[in-house]
Amino acid sequence: MTWMVYGANGYTGRLIAELAVKRGERPILAGRSKEKVEPIADALGLEHRAFDLGEAKAHLEDVDAVVHCAGPFAHTSAAMVDACLETRTHYLDITGEIDVFESIGQRDIDARKTGIVLLPGAGFDVVPTDCLAAILSSALPTATHLDLAFVVGGGASAGTTKTSVEAAAVGGRIREDGELKSVRIGHRRRTAYFRSGPREVGSIPWGDVSTAYRSTGIPNITTFTTVPGVLGQLQQVFAPVLQTPLVQNVAKTVAGKVKGPDERKRANTRAEVFGEAWDAKTKVECAITTPNAYSLTADSVLRAIGKINGVAPGSHTPSSAFGADFVRELDGVNASDIRFS
Repeated sequence: MTWMVYGANGYTGRLIAELAVKRGERPILAGRSKEKVEPIADALGLEHRAFDLGEAKAHLEDVDAVVHCAGPFAHTSAAMVDACLETRTHYLDITGEIDVFESIGQRDIDARKTGIVLLPGAGFDVVPTDCLAAILSSALPTATHLDLAFVVGGGASAGTTKTSVEAAAVGGRIREDGELKSVRIGHRRRTAYFRSGPREVGSIPWGDVSTAYRSTGIPNITTFTTVPGVLGQLQQVFAPVLQTPLVQNVAKTVAGKVKGPDERKRANTRAEVFGEAWDAKTKVECAITTPNAYSLTADSVLRAIGKINGVAPGSHTPSSAFGADFVRELDGVNASDIRFS
């Protein structure tokens, strides 16, 4: 299969390319800047292409699948999805953005008619949490509520930080009675029982507010991470300022200087996920430990590429594409037993 990494000069795109070569894969590396993509491709002995998203169609005609790594995906995913639909190219990305999941989900009929798979969130955003949601839903099919929490170690890349800057201006999101609802960040707090021990977490807008709903049908979903209690109040006060173009541009310039974790830090840090689902009578919970989020992303993308031709056409979540146990297939993932109460 011929496949491409677009945004290969970004932090995560490069990790995916490097791991692909280690596993004997030969992806085409691509991005907007030849000056940035060419040295990476030459070092790995791979073909490269340079093009803007508006020209993507011409460069995907001979490509079976593209892994889109050039975010923020709210600004870049639609053009790449359009090009994939026109060229019958499978689409995967590594987004965690709720609105991107929602918009790509709306292209399901188009993907079915075209015969391709649209799979946003093929990395840490949102493979572990989406698969955990599906595991819990299978254990308790009558669940009406779902909480998902995560903590990550090792720091963030420039791309992740830029996306976070945009998200901070919007605020929190939850799923309530099947509908998306805006709330302030940290509007709910709870204890998450990770495998390493309990941690206090606060609500944030994570991609599973969209994907877990599609995967499970559970109508009430909240997502959490370690959020200081004051952050919700600060977000409420400063969100109007964060939304101004000037402040957004300054913040993104600063974010662009952030460097992701190096190889040593990735090897020595991990991520953890906890989930709890319940109905009127029963609660069920489970926890998962994974390698560093970026290491898991590269691994999960490579495994997804290997499976993508066997997935039914349409718009998918990771668990709807590969099953709830997909996360257990990834390197270094450990899950606790499901607990009922």
